[in-house]
Amino acid sequence: MPFKRYVETGRVALVSDGPNKGKLVSIVDVIDQTRVLIDGPGSQVPRGEIRLNQLHLTKFNIRFPYTASTRVVRKAWTASKVDEKWQESTWAKKLAAKEKRTAMSDFDRFKLRKARQRRNKVRTAAFYRIRKAASRDGTLFGKKCIAKSKVKPRPKAAAKPAKVPAKAPAAKPAAKK
Repeated sequence: MPFKRYVETGRVALVSDGPNKGKLVSIVDVIDQTRVLIDGPGSQVPRGEIRLNQLHLTKFNIRFPYTASTRVVRKAWTASKVDEKWQESTWAKKLAAKEKRTAMSDFDRFKLRKARQRRNKVRTAAFYRIRKAASRDGTLFGKKCIAKSKVKPRPKAAAKPAKVPAKAPAAKPAAKK
């Protein structure tokens, strides 16, 4: 699968290491193969250089001229609504959930565990109810067939075919003497 996130001017990235960890920045210029010039006007990150292994590239890209000033980067940042798009992304939601989990107390973790147990009991009971109904209907295995267990399918209330009376045997011709 080809790459879709390139190190380029205007690429929004998440800082993964250092004092600005967890903040969004934009790449302003590529210094060399391992370093870039960044600016984070929306997240109060001052303009400076950072190593590429300290960045996680996002799917967001904003348009501004090559080596633009902080003022131009700020205008492009607000015009493209990077902060709103980031908050709606799955990545940001996962990071927020992770932070929330780490901030939980022992009692909060206990309550969460008990809530999950209750949810799982309800889910399991519903699953077994549906499975039993499917077994009775004969649709448990994905197609209309009779289950191999002793559970008999319930008769359907549809019209039953009428019984055809048996024909009387034809009389045999008398044997000649």
